[in-house]
Formats: sequence, structure tokens, C-alpha cells
Amino acid sequence: MSYDEITAPADWQCVDFISDVHLQASEPENFLAWCKYLAQSSAQAIFILGDLFEVWIGDDVLGTMNEANPHARHEALHFEQRCCQALRNCAQHRQVYFLHGNRDFLLGQGFAQACGMHMLSDPCVLSLGGQRYLLSHGDALCLADVEYQQFRSTVRSAAWQASFLATPLQERLEQARMMRQASELRKKELAQAGQAWIDIDAPAAVQWMDAAGALHFIHGHTHEGRDHVIRSAQGLGTRHVLPDWQLAQHPMRGYALRLRLAGGTVVTQQVAVA
Repeated sequence: MSYDEITAPADWQCVDFISDVHLQASEPENFLAWCKYLAQSSAQAIFILGDLFEVWIGDDVLGTMNEANPHARHEALHFEQRCCQALRNCAQHRQVYFLHGNRDFLLGQGFAQACGMHMLSDPCVLSLGGQRYLLSHGDALCLADVEYQQFRSTVRSAAWQASFLATPLQERLEQARMMRQASELRKKELAQAGQAWIDIDAPAAVQWMDAAGALHFIHGHTHEGRDHVIRSAQGLGTRHVLPDWQLAQHPMRGYALRLRLAGGTVVTQQVAVA
């Protein structure tokens, strides 16, 4: 397995990580909190570890505002352009990195370039303060979720993606709506069975860490928002599981994980986003 590797330059004293923001036009609280966070973060780099969007149906949504097609003028499509502008403003002041989640795996170089984001492989490695951090969305390691892994294998194939992106925009919107409904139904079924979520496979995670020479692991997907001790060949490290963002809920959920250099050591903290 190959990894993108990012070595933090000397001026990176503060690096943030977020995932599972699940931006969508119907949840303005998340969008407004995310925009505020991007504008005010003191980090020199922000890593977005997947599921920035609730759904992404293709980069061509950015070019739809001037089309005559009434579907193209739908407010939900304009929403992606507002998100692009927020990212572009942020990227003028700091480095912004992105890797795919299970909701926005169709996000491509076109959107990334329009926003000033750097695309990363999943997994990848960040070297900061003398430590190596393995970064991933995390869904590829949820091996016990056999049904999802089969679905993932299908939709990540070049043939499926080419076929999907070749269909008219409105058809893609409808297919995405149906997939979201199926996903929500499956969540309810898991909850009724007493299993609200399926965690990543710990031995497989250690194999990834050993291959990358990483002591720590940062990922999202499971929405847990919790740290775990993990032992690999590199020693005793931490698996940081990022939370999803639910700013309309009570209590609210969501934070950015921040790595800050202080006196030559890396300090970890949670940064509120509301």
C-alpha cells in the first residue's frame, strides 16, 4: 500500500482535523458553524478527513447556475458553490487538505482546484513534531460491515463512477436521495439490533500503522468523537476518532481536533466549532 506523505514545514505550529460535517442545504446550522470555523481557525493547515458533504453527485454541480435547465437552478445546487467559496477564502490564509469519505467519494480535482484544496490518498501520513500520524476517513477498515464493504467496492470502481456521472443531473439527484434513504434505514435497523455503529477493525488498523511507520491514527466515519489507546510496532499510541457535526441537536456535537506544537512537543486539544 502506498501513502501520500506530508511533512509539516517549520511554520506549522497548529494543525486541525475535521470530518463528517455532512454539509447540506437543509441543515444551515452545520454550514454556518463550518464557515465560521474556517474563517477563524488559527491553524496553519486544516485536514478534512471525508464526508464534508452529505452527498456529492459530481463536480459539474458547480457549473450549473448559468444553465437554462430549471433543475440546475435549484437552491441545493447553489449551496455547493457557497461551500466552494468558503473553502477558497480559507485556502487563501492556510493549507487545506481533503480525502474522500463514503458520502463524497465522487468529489474530484475540478472541485478541489476551484476551492484551492489539496487532494490526498486514503490513507496518508502526516509528519509533525517528530511524530507520524496515519490519516484516513476510516470506512475501508470497517471490515465487519460486509454489506457496506461490498457496496463500497462497487461504487469506488471506475466503471460505476463513469456510468453514474454520465447520467443527467436530475437522475443523479434522485439516485442520491434513494441511497441516503437506504442508508438511514440501515442505521435504524442496526440501532434496533442494539448496534448503533460498526467500529473499525483494530488489527487491520495496526497493520496500516505498521506499514506507514505511524504511532498515531486519526480518522472519522464512525462519529464516535473519542480517543483510544492503540499499540503498534511503533509503540503505544492514540487512535483519535473524530465526531460528526450535529449543530442543530441538543446537546450539540462536533469539534475540530487540533495538534499544537508547544516546546517541541505535540499537544492535542479539542476545538469547539459553535
